[in-house]
Amino acid sequence: MAKVRSKKCKVCEQEFIPRNRFQKACSIECAIKLSRKNAQEEHDRAEKKKLKERKVKLKSRAEWLREAQEIFNKFIRLRDKNEPCISCGRYHQGQWHAGHYRSVGACPELRFCELNVWKQCSPCNNHKSGNAIEYRINLVKRIGAEKVEWLERHDHEPKKYTVEECKEIIKYYKAKVKELEV
Repeated sequence: MAKVRSKKCKVCEQEFIPRNRFQKACSIECAIKLSRKNAQEEHDRAEKKKLKERKVKLKSRAEWLREAQEIFNKFIRLRDKNEPCISCGRYHQGQWHAGHYRSVGACPELRFCELNVWKQCSPCNNHKSGNAIEYRINLVKRIGAEKVEWLERHDHEPKKYTVEECKEIIKYYKAKVKELEV
């Protein structure tokens, strides 16, 4: 016959000998209190889930686009983590950005094009407005003149991302970020 070990009551924290291995409370009163506490926690979880679902439904297209841009930028920084700044070629300890060769304002259809976005240091991206001349020189070295000329063309199909497309972009790049973080 197996020796029964004592347990600590989940409510009053007193030691007790359980009648079976599933018993968590020392008495009926404590069991009732534990049951009410568990029911309240379950109710709170359900309410929190409903609130989260409502918030997601209320999100605007702009908020979805911003979220997609954040995860895409994170992917770019991880993809290029061992590379220097695309513009100045320096490695440093400062902040890194996902710098667009063709800006989102000038060419929104290339916003999520991986050939158009590379790791760039904050001084080049912010203070030198992208340091475009050096960016182009180094971009030609990385992807070739033909692809850079394709980026520079003005015949790209205009793109206005829908909420569903933003969700797909988020899902896709979250998976890629997860691969790179391992």
